[in-house]
Amino acid sequence: MATTADLKARLRMQAARVEGYLATCLAGRGIPPRLQSAMEYSLLAGGKRLRPVLCLSTAGMTGLDPMSVMPFAAAIELIHTYSLIHDDLPAMDDDDLRRGRPSNHRQFDEATAILAGDGLLTDAFDLMASVGGGIPAGHVLAALREVSSAAGSSGMVGGQALDMDYTGRDDIDLAALRTMHAMKTGALIRCSCVAGALLGGAPASAVEQVAGYGAAIGAAFQIVDDILDETGDEAQLGKPVGSDVEQGKVTYPSLLGIERSRALAQEQANIAVTCLADFEGEDADFLRALAQYIVDRVS
Repeated sequence: MATTADLKARLRMQAARVEGYLATCLAGRGIPPRLQSAMEYSLLAGGKRLRPVLCLSTAGMTGLDPMSVMPFAAAIELIHTYSLIHDDLPAMDDDDLRRGRPSNHRQFDEATAILAGDGLLTDAFDLMASVGGGIPAGHVLAALREVSSAAGSSGMVGGQALDMDYTGRDDIDLAALRTMHAMKTGALIRCSCVAGALLGGAPASAVEQVAGYGAAIGAAFQIVDDILDETGDEAQLGKPVGSDVEQGKVTYPSLLGIERSRALAQEQANIAVTCLADFEGEDADFLRALAQYIVDRVS
């Protein structure tokens, strides 16, 4: 398995490649200047670029040149960014900060922020459909369907609706919390992995294993984020510590406590590693190491 130093170096390299593509992908599209500024303000605000990196890595694991799927991988980051802009709106989580800077609606205004999110979401599908490099159209269509399902009402959007419904309630159990986060956070992480495998034409059995990996690291990622909201610092989170508690959010620590939450995150990382037991090569090693790295943020 890759060392922590190797993993961090690869993460930086892949994230830099994604950043380079994101910096140019909205240019020349005829977007009104203020709207483009708002879209790029959030899109280029930094971050781990986990979702596109997952797509690039699973595509590489199937034998594709990862750069051939860059438009598709980066498009998933556009969808993720749109969701953050909308989550921060006053009608949703009403957050003033995102990644240490004013949230989009604070930097611009609510209407512009809504339209910036709408633009990022819609333009993402244009980018995904533009993937070339000899990838069969059927593979692209299958990956597109996977992403649209994960981002839509039965995935991320539905999960956000449940999150709003659950806020402030004391009757939400662990099963309901897991379902909500599997939709809100996990679905887009899972589909980032699956899309790469589908673009590479992986057989159904391999796609299923990759999907299991994606679901498990998605769960681990959310558990860790919940823990960091209570134990991290503002510089690390890019927003005030304790915002979940302040807003009355149901979280893993609020139901299980910190230590049991840590144990559950480790359990999910172990599941993710097991799902990739049949895969070999640098990409597989990286993905297995990444699963543990997600959890190590709170160890």
